[in-house]
Amino acid sequence: MITKIIKPALSALCQIVILLFAISWLLDSGAEAMGYQWQWHRVPDYLFFYEDGQWWPAELIEGLIVTIKISFYALLATLLIGLTTALLRLSDSVVGRTISRLYIELIRNTPLLVQIYLLYFVFGPVIGLDRFATAVLALALFQGAYTAEIFRAGLNSIPKGQFEAAHSLGLPLFYTYKDVILPQVIQRTLPPLTNEAVSLIKNSSIVSVMAIFDLTTEGRNIVSETAMPFEIWFSVAGIYLVLTLSLSALAAMLEHKLGAQWKSQ
Repeated sequence: MITKIIKPALSALCQIVILLFAISWLLDSGAEAMGYQWQWHRVPDYLFFYEDGQWWPAELIEGLIVTIKISFYALLATLLIGLTTALLRLSDSVVGRTISRLYIELIRNTPLLVQIYLLYFVFGPVIGLDRFATAVLALALFQGAYTAEIFRAGLNSIPKGQFEAAHSLGLPLFYTYKDVILPQVIQRTLPPLTNEAVSLIKNSSIVSVMAIFDLTTEGRNIVSETAMPFEIWFSVAGIYLVLTLSLSALAAMLEHKLGAQWKSQ
């Protein structure tokens, strides 16, 4: 049993090492052909610096913190908007279905960058939103339209007998969804919801057009000051990769846990 687990793991590790070696060789060869001198030793200075007897976050880490904050609040708002829109799509209200349908079609058929500009330059000043709140709202509205369809598909996959059983037990509508329907919907839609969360993190880089000092903005500022485009942008890409892979791993653990719980029932 142990051998069956170790062998695939070693094989995957060897493939990763070979791939990294090939990429490193390709990049080094390209840089040599261009006459470019790598300066990787300077990159840590933009991650952390030592002062007054302790380590402090530098520009890239400060940008990462801003990116995480924006993504976290936007994700919470995305789930709320997506679930509300999905419930309206499936409701008996003609007005609710119309509004939700118009919202989904409008958001999904216009570019995110245009939506950010409209919120930042037009609607944001009117309703008194600062740059951070505008970035969160723009991302939440954009991803919420796609998340609504995921929730709608999950709700449609629940057998009507589940609703009828909850109604026969005298459960109010709120507790029917809270205790019976939504736990099953989350279990069934967790993989696509994870994809939306990863997409949200990547799309958060676009809010740099609003002069928010997120990871992408900090990277662009460093490149303009140091003329190290390759090292900085590879570092920024690596940080985004670690962030999204960590989220995917967390979602996989949660999916396994929820699946195990439901199987035990």
